[in-house]
Amino acid sequence: MMASKVALLEERKEERAWENWGRGEFAEEAMKQVLFSVPMILTSVAYYGIPLVSVMFAGHLGDLELAGATLASSWATVSGFTLMIGLNGAMETLCGQAYGAKMYRKMGIYLQASIIICLSACSMLAVVWWFTEPILILLRQDRAVAHAAAAYMRPLIPALFAYGQIQCLIRFLQTQSIVTPLVVCSVSSLLLHIPITFALVHPLGMGYTGAAVAAGVSQWISLLMLVSYAIFSKRFEETWQGFSTEAFAIILPTLRLAIPSAIMVCLEYWAFEIMVLLAGLTPNTVLSTSLIAMCANTETVAYNITYGFSAVISAHVANELGAGHVDKAKKAVKVTLKLSIILALTFVLLLVFGHNAWAHLFSNSPLVITEFVRMTPLLSASILLDSTQGILSGVSRGCGWQHLAAWTNLAAFYLIGMPIALTLCFVMNFYVKGLWAGLVCGLFFQASTLLIIVLRTDWTSINLSVENDNCVLT
Repeated sequence: MMASKVALLEERKEERAWENWGRGEFAEEAMKQVLFSVPMILTSVAYYGIPLVSVMFAGHLGDLELAGATLASSWATVSGFTLMIGLNGAMETLCGQAYGAKMYRKMGIYLQASIIICLSACSMLAVVWWFTEPILILLRQDRAVAHAAAAYMRPLIPALFAYGQIQCLIRFLQTQSIVTPLVVCSVSSLLLHIPITFALVHPLGMGYTGAAVAAGVSQWISLLMLVSYAIFSKRFEETWQGFSTEAFAIILPTLRLAIPSAIMVCLEYWAFEIMVLLAGLTPNTVLSTSLIAMCANTETVAYNITYGFSAVISAHVANELGAGHVDKAKKAVKVTLKLSIILALTFVLLLVFGHNAWAHLFSNSPLVITEFVRMTPLLSASILLDSTQGILSGVSRGCGWQHLAAWTNLAAFYLIGMPIALTLCFVMNFYVKGLWAGLVCGLFFQASTLLIIVLRTDWTSINLSVENDNCVLT
């Protein structure tokens, strides 16, 4: 009886604490997250813009060049850049928790291990990129376009190596809440990229190949800027203490988080790409492919905007768990979810009232614009769900739950979303709407499952991914 009274008193005390926190500290926490997320959004958009600018310059050289560069860019993202982002999800867990636990030296060790992993992966992917033409032909792509794509991919290989290391350094700084240098290095590289690309394509006469080379040059400039800052800044005296052979000893344990993280990211991104391919099998191929591509691009823009909050919550949760502050981590999740939903709703409202103007950015065809307007309700639903799952995926990375998120994405998109999409599209003849409705079902399952994991897990029993100072992973 006495124990139950004590438990009741503790429960009421906790409820009052949450209420008091909600009145005063919520706004302060929200402001901190906004100030952190904006630089991360700018960084993400800037690095997204570098290859995009190269494709634009290549596209102005001719229709075949546009098709080849676009296909190459899509293939590079699917087979390389996305994998680099995924592999570095381990850094968000390990460095974030190490920083919160004040095991600063270990952060430099984890950084070195991640760089070794990324360089190894890039070496294997470089071989795949070199043989792009036969791979694309095997995937039933037009031979002329596949040849043009291969001509673009080979000089793009150096960009892959730079991008992988950039992602390592982004996580290294992000988990220490150091974000301003990321904005400076990314945005300045993007601004430099425009004249560099112009010079290589036109005055220096490299043409189509020059556009791809420029992407690599700009990525390496950004990497050298980040490396110089990390080495010479006094802010990293504790977290970067030089190279160490200890990094080789923790490569395999690090892969236990890196591989599920890569699978988690790739499974979701590939689902959107598969939708584009499936649209090409519908009766009105051109219209269907255009609509799915427009929806996918809109979704990507919305996700890039909310990405900043995903990075915030990943770093925040990892830091607080590392410091042993479970309650602060849970409260941060509550704030971030609310902010992401508000941001997503704002984007959806802009889309609902400005869908005609937005559609005109992609096409001048009245038919395409009309059909895109009809897709707006489904697209709005997917944006809301994608925004929510993006935050919950960030929580998963901060907690080290990448394996759970990977299994969730596999079930959500390939066991639920894809079969529903195929049925609605090709059996019930809903075509594009059916494809996107299936994707919405997958996103709903994904977000719901991740939310259940976050709400039902006993956070006090979470095993940290870092222990003692010998770089042991659990």
